[in-house]
Amino acid sequence: MKQKGSDVTTYRLQRLLWPAICAAVIAGSSPGQTTTVFQRALADLHPIDAHAHVLQSDPALTRMLDRWNLHIVDILVVNDKDPGRGSLDRQRAAALAFIHSAHGHASLCTTFDPFRLSQPDFLKTTIDRLNRDFANGAIAVKVWKNVGMELKDSSGRYVMVDDPRLEPIFQDIAAHNKTLIAHQAEPDVAWIPDPKAIDNSYYAEHPEWNMSKVPGAPSKAAVIASRDHLLAENPKLRVIGAHLGSMESDVDLVAQWLDRYPNFAVDTAARVPHLTIQPRAKVRAFLIKYQDRVLYGTDTDIFRRSDVKPSIADWEKQLAEDWRYFSTADTFNYDGHMVKGLQLPLPVLRKLYHDNAVHWIAGLAADGVH
Repeated sequence: MKQKGSDVTTYRLQRLLWPAICAAVIAGSSPGQTTTVFQRALADLHPIDAHAHVLQSDPALTRMLDRWNLHIVDILVVNDKDPGRGSLDRQRAAALAFIHSAHGHASLCTTFDPFRLSQPDFLKTTIDRLNRDFANGAIAVKVWKNVGMELKDSSGRYVMVDDPRLEPIFQDIAAHNKTLIAHQAEPDVAWIPDPKAIDNSYYAEHPEWNMSKVPGAPSKAAVIASRDHLLAENPKLRVIGAHLGSMESDVDLVAQWLDRYPNFAVDTAARVPHLTIQPRAKVRAFLIKYQDRVLYGTDTDIFRRSDVKPSIADWEKQLAEDWRYFSTADTFNYDGHMVKGLQLPLPVLRKLYHDNAVHWIAGLAADGVH
């Protein structure tokens, strides 16, 4: 972002005084006041949640986005395991209604239905539909974990994301200067059972994604390799690896992939807990070194509650706790264990929460996000 005149002076003062300001204000605040402090500090950065799923319109949601000055990338997903989410057409309509109600606080990330792969008109209808979505304001496309972990072709083989039948779709996305948000693979515990793993409870509740119990399932390495091949074959396609690129167990792994593929970035959606259990100094050094390659996201999911207030409360709690972790040196309880905040420099926070999303998802600028 560019600052001029007095804005430059203000920015420089904030950069120099940021740690002292945060510590002083938080020290004298109650828990409720502390959340308000975080809210105001984050709002000043014009934050972007680059990974959310909101398919419900409600004035309370709009008010929440206003409070945090938050813009979200609203992502569609075709999930045959969760019929309550609805068809792709139904999701698109719900997302567009929410975006319209959000007063400029949301942008659409569309997707396509991979389960239509065997149909003769799959490629044409998919590209035509994506292009209509682009014309109607969609800024990115999501490809989900069912490609690589669930979808099989007529011969019974798992369809990977680098399947030649999908390649024209990715070429079309690149030709329209759009971004691909790729969620391939899952945390290691989905293949190697570990009762101590922080995601263990998820796979107990969702055994359909527990690959250790699926006969003939591809290895995690195979799924990641297919994404790597996609990156290598499409160097002009910007790809954001959702959930730290499914390499959340060690930021050194993420660094290796960022070094290898310049068209690759990652988001933090639902994986900040994985950062908090790694050595603080290593995570902080990683985020500073790769400050241009990491986008903030929450993976918030709101699509079928009649009362959105509990979902909003959970979302705001996550925003506050994540901000505290990234921006302060506080020692506090995060997700059931004590952590010490990273106290990232203000310029790094600006990139994490705003600038990187605008850079990696070019359509955000067309939506008035600068």
